[in-house]
Amino acid sequence: MTQKRVLHWEGCNNVRDLGGLHTLNGDKTRWGAVVRGDQPARLTTNGWSALYEHGIRTIVSLRTYGLNEKDHPIVVPPHPDIQVVSVEIEDVTNKEFVEKWASSDLWGTPLYYTDALSLWAHRHAAALKAIAQAQPGGVFFHCIRGHDRTGIIAFLLLALVGISIEEITADYELSVDPMRDKLLAERNTNAYEVLFKTLEGINVENYLLEGGMTQTDIATLRAKLLNTDN
Repeated sequence: MTQKRVLHWEGCNNVRDLGGLHTLNGDKTRWGAVVRGDQPARLTTNGWSALYEHGIRTIVSLRTYGLNEKDHPIVVPPHPDIQVVSVEIEDVTNKEFVEKWASSDLWGTPLYYTDALSLWAHRHAAALKAIAQAQPGGVFFHCIRGHDRTGIIAFLLLALVGISIEEITADYELSVDPMRDKLLAERNTNAYEVLFKTLEGINVENYLLEGGMTQTDIATLRAKLLNTDN
């Protein structure tokens, strides 16, 4: 099943379909609805063809306010019917956040998620709203590596639709990062423990509502991602 989820789009290195995951109440996530990954500006012609054939019609680019991202250019798809939406989900003008996280390698671990969630509900909600309100077709959301910004949005999205923390962690760890795992091990923890504690401390639906999503947005997002026939 994992092999089916991992997508090989020439030019990108970390792309996977969020379909085929089991919710706690027995539903499954829908194939082709939402895909996570790294920077599509690197896609070759064949890579863009694979993305398009997979049904992607909206790209949500996850960005950071105040950061000069030379490796994260605005995506210009070769297909005119693919829409691109940019959402800034972090803010490096926040000096406290920069000193604690962005100035260290810990920004590349889930240890920063709790602080990010406490600061930027409106930014995270805007990203999920963009997925919910996307035009018909699949949605591809991404950052540069497909690890950190993509990871926190995937965490919220999967938790919202009722995916177990075990499956959320398994998906997170498919973005292989030995340095991340080393940093966590040095702090006597691991991805599962960090994500479990993060989820324990938040009611995701309430968090997103407080951030500016509506109940209609949330219902639309669940309907987009879930195949309730299974």
